Amino acid sequence: MNRLQPYLAMDNVDDLWAHHTALMAEYGFDRLFYAFNAFRGAGLYDNPEDALLLTNMPSDYVEAYVGGGMFRDGVMMRWAIQNTGAASWRQVYEAMSDEPLTRGERAMRELNERHGILAGYTISFPMAIKNANAGIGMAVRKGMTQDDADAIWAEHGEDLQVINHVAHLCILQLPARGQQRLLTPRQAEVLELVADGKTMQDIAMLLERNVATVEKHLRGARDALGVETTAQAVRKASILNQIFRLDRSGTAETRRPHLAGSVSDSR
Repeated sequence: MNRLQPYLAMDNVDDLWAHHTALMAEYGFDRLFYAFNAFRGAGLYDNPEDALLLTNMPSDYVEAYVGGGMFRDGVMMRWAIQNTGAASWRQVYEAMSDEPLTRGERAMRELNERHGILAGYTISFPMAIKNANAGIGMAVRKGMTQDDADAIWAEHGEDLQVINHVAHLCILQLPARGQQRLLTPRQAEVLELVADGKTMQDIAMLLERNVATVEKHLRGARDALGVETTAQAVRKASILNQIFRLDRSGTAETRRPHLAGSVSDSR
């Protein structure tokens, strides 16, 4: 309970992630990669910009893995999408030992070897949303082997699964940045009114603006969220906790989060 309580007091993803990486390092897992995607299409993978990604991996590793699209050839990523629970990396690699590695899988393994990401565990969390996936890969410290990782798991595996699951559930309750810029306060406000069933005319009257201005904010919200329709924007903003947010005083969020690259909100 002492391990879990700090997670329940967190009010932002950054502080939670800093706490979680420090705690997992105490167990020997010092490099983590968390991913949550509630917008995956019919294929195995989709646009990483739709996912919430949290990691303390080296920046050049992340650039190749995410920006370079190498995650599509990641054996553990594929396992996490297709399974639920926890798995030793040895267990997953041995299960596919009879299959020849593809060119992409060989490149992915070489990337891991260059960065010393050779042993660890992956947890894939159960999801109640269709086509949604969430999981975390945890590598042990450089110099440690899979035998070391398995020994840690034999002693602490049950606790580690619970702690990571609680961290995941807390992350889902906090405003998520993902790879897109955040909504402006006005865009969030307009989407909230749409979600409440208000018409364009209703919203214009409530905000004391004309319909064209309301439409402009909705276009901006759709662009920021990377969707085509307002209905999709409402759903995505809801899942990413970008609307109906509360500040610490329990009132509606009115402060605009600081994030480089976000656009200013014109009235």
